[in-house]
Amino acid sequence: QVQLVESGGGLVQAGGSLRLSCAASGRSLSRDGVGWFRQAPGKEREFVARHTYTANNIYSAVYTDSVKGRFTISRNNAKNTVYLQMNSLKPEDTAVYYCAAGFLSSSEYAYWGQGTQVTVSS
Repeated sequence: QVQLVESGGGLVQAGGSLRLSCAASGRSLSRDGVGWFRQAPGKEREFVARHTYTANNIYSAVYTDSVKGRFTISRNNAKNTVYLQMNSLKPEDTAVYYCAAGFLSSSEYAYWGQGTQVTVSS
């Protein structure tokens, strides 16, 4: 059984930083496409970032425009964990953040975590 468990969310002031973690069990993420999504109250879930294995232990990262230059997605294969480093946080980043693994398409993944709340105060 594959499980993804997010952690690291919380309350932070605007301009602050948080690092989200997504620990996986039951599946190796080392060659998996993994992603972060978020859902704000009253809004649809939106893509945040994706980290994809290409070849020769090289990964590529893609970000939605609103977080480029502020967020960084990465992974630690030894820990089977994916991270989302979030800097210069803004109130509009407030949402529940979900990690996903088992890339199927840009918005479809085989496995999802339960989410972690990020609240940015102004």
